[in-house]
Amino acid sequence: MTSRIPIDDGIRTGRYGWAVNAPGCASGLLTDKYELTMLAAALRDGSAHRPATFELFARRLPAGRRYGVVAGTGRWLAALTGFGFDDAALRVLAEFLDPATLDYLQGFRFAGDVDGYPEGELYFPGSPVLSVRGSFAECVVLETLTLSIFNHDTAIASAAARMVSAAAGRSLIEMGSRRTHEQAAVAAARAAYLAGFTATSNLEAHRRHGIPVAGTSAHAFTLLHADAGGPDEQAAFRAQVAAQGVGTTLLVDTYDVTAGVANAVAVAGPGLGAVRIDSGELGVLARQVRSQLDGLGATRTAIVVSGDLDEFAIAALAAAPVDSYGVGTALVTGSGAPTADFVYKLVEVDGVAVHKRSTNKTSRGGRKQALRLARPSGTVVEEVVYPAGRAPDEPGRALSVPLVRGGHAVVDTGASGLAVARERVAAGLHSLPWEGLKLAHGEPAIPTRQM
Repeated sequence: MTSRIPIDDGIRTGRYGWAVNAPGCASGLLTDKYELTMLAAALRDGSAHRPATFELFARRLPAGRRYGVVAGTGRWLAALTGFGFDDAALRVLAEFLDPATLDYLQGFRFAGDVDGYPEGELYFPGSPVLSVRGSFAECVVLETLTLSIFNHDTAIASAAARMVSAAAGRSLIEMGSRRTHEQAAVAAARAAYLAGFTATSNLEAHRRHGIPVAGTSAHAFTLLHADAGGPDEQAAFRAQVAAQGVGTTLLVDTYDVTAGVANAVAVAGPGLGAVRIDSGELGVLARQVRSQLDGLGATRTAIVVSGDLDEFAIAALAAAPVDSYGVGTALVTGSGAPTADFVYKLVEVDGVAVHKRSTNKTSRGGRKQALRLARPSGTVVEEVVYPAGRAPDEPGRALSVPLVRGGHAVVDTGASGLAVARERVAAGLHSLPWEGLKLAHGEPAIPTRQM
């Protein structure tokens, strides 16, 4: 049984004179206050337990985007399992919520059903990415958590997918940890890997999600080996090779790139794994470095470039002899990964469709599902969104799948689930018409037809 413990003096008591000890379930405070004030009002007037459906969708794609990549499903399902209100959370909420609402929250666990697009699926304007069904009370308190996870992870994955397309088969390393919140960095690494990145620099993402990890040294390590006699780049390279072997990647632009390449090969020999360039005119430098490496016999030494790269910079380097890209700032910040612009709206109450009519913020009522139509070649041509249970008589691939039943996840949220989602992204990008992969502004890759 759940244990009840006394609340500290000074906290609202009366009928609510206890809190629930639910270790590990403090995530209920990851929400906005208005979710709980709505809950309190609904409990008071008796509408809290009416059957309801909320949907997660985007009215439009961010400017310049032709498709989006659903990401965050695995993280959301894991968060849903522990979403509740422990004694510490309830103490905070007791400052402004009435006893009846606190009583409801002390035992809260989502027990409804969720259908949605599987993680890694592409989405377009109006796609019913999630359909959350339960009582109004249990669905409404999930709004902020749902939008926080999906808007962040989907924005990162959608940006990463564009970079993967621009890289055209060359490897990409996510290295944005130092440009964002420490926990957001882990989520960003997961989303980027899902979209096709090869590795991450973030060790916690490696531990938590099994993502391959990469990283060798920064300019500070090279500068460390300067002394009164001046820079000693070879000493830095010797130390790194001694510790990590000749397969390591040496950073060659601390002082002078040409001298750096010469020093790197002199120390490691022609079997050096890679050199990294982090500044300057990357296309020009990559060609010069490739020529120099080949002249020194290091024909298999790879070239890694980094330094404020985004999909446009990666595309501009398509003809350069670059083997791998390191991407950070543009991937994890708002400039490179704008919000997915998801909203979470009530669309059905007691089986009856409801919808907003607000200017520029309309919503379509009723629970929905979707099909994606394709040519015999596999190239997708249209998405059809229709009232749930009333599929059109058209040959298409059903997009929504069961995600949660009775409050329990029914899909894999672990490393194997991430691997499947990663394959799903690659297949989705391959299915788009060629114009849908353009980086230039334009219409969504395929139209969405609402029935």
